[in-house]
Amino acid sequence: MTSPIRHYLQFKDLDADECAWIFQRAAAVKAKFKAYEKYHPLADRTLAMIFEKASTRTRVSFEAGMYQLGGSVVHLTTGDSQLGRAEPIEDSAKVISRMVDLVMIRTYEQEKIERFAANSRVPVINGLTNEFHPCQILADIFTYIEHRGSIEGKVVAWVGDGNNMANTWLQAAELLGFTVHLSTPSGYGVDQTVAGLRSTDSFRVFTDPMDACRDADLVTTDVWTSMGYEAENEARRQAFADWCVDADMMRVAKPDALFMHCLPAHRGEEVEADVIDGPQSVVWDEAENRMHVQKALMEYLLLGRVG
Repeated sequence: MTSPIRHYLQFKDLDADECAWIFQRAAAVKAKFKAYEKYHPLADRTLAMIFEKASTRTRVSFEAGMYQLGGSVVHLTTGDSQLGRAEPIEDSAKVISRMVDLVMIRTYEQEKIERFAANSRVPVINGLTNEFHPCQILADIFTYIEHRGSIEGKVVAWVGDGNNMANTWLQAAELLGFTVHLSTPSGYGVDQTVAGLRSTDSFRVFTDPMDACRDADLVTTDVWTSMGYEAENEARRQAFADWCVDADMMRVAKPDALFMHCLPAHRGEEVEADVIDGPQSVVWDEAENRMHVQKALMEYLLLGRVG
């Protein structure tokens, strides 16, 4: 009997045990990478990468990662395919998924990737949507584990926009047993219905970002204006002025607290340079780890538990 196709469209598409497996495999494949050890479990497999939103880290991490696993990559944008024209998403999904083994999509509405996955014969991975960024949070939590051990029972301070990153942190907290302290400007909060949480037990909301950071194990943020919201840029700059992560916020966090940012970063806006370039920042490890957790994820979706 054929196993059902597994997609990874939001963080909670994996359970806690599967996340633990992904983190374990990410550590193993990263160790092989660092040792220049060839590891090709996905030889003769092809990943299609579909971009409606521009990308640096998502493209490089998936493309390099797939090649490192022995596979090949097809890169598509809406400008050079029928995806940006009149063909229904459902038809594109049916065609593309007959020719490749795995699809990664970076797009706007979550509904688009859901429709694609519903018509795909192969696993589909969310490379980012307006609502969720699950691969990034996988990488962030893996990075925390590398530096500090288990994230269970810890406090993550989210300072800034109630965006796709915040939604995904909330899902991860509920699944993996940690707490998120949310602080966003008025009018830019998280919509709990989007995150799809079962309860409010895994997060607390703070009006003052300093209070959110107090005794946190990890402080993290994102740009104030995500892709697709550029028209709001000036209004957001004014609304978010007090939500810049600075040395004072890091000072009230735990002494060994880490700082993370999914990048690209605007120093002097959502984070001060002395924080992102300081000793508590792990943003470069975090960026590299996108590749390693995604390799573990692709291996799992295609082959199950190996190694």
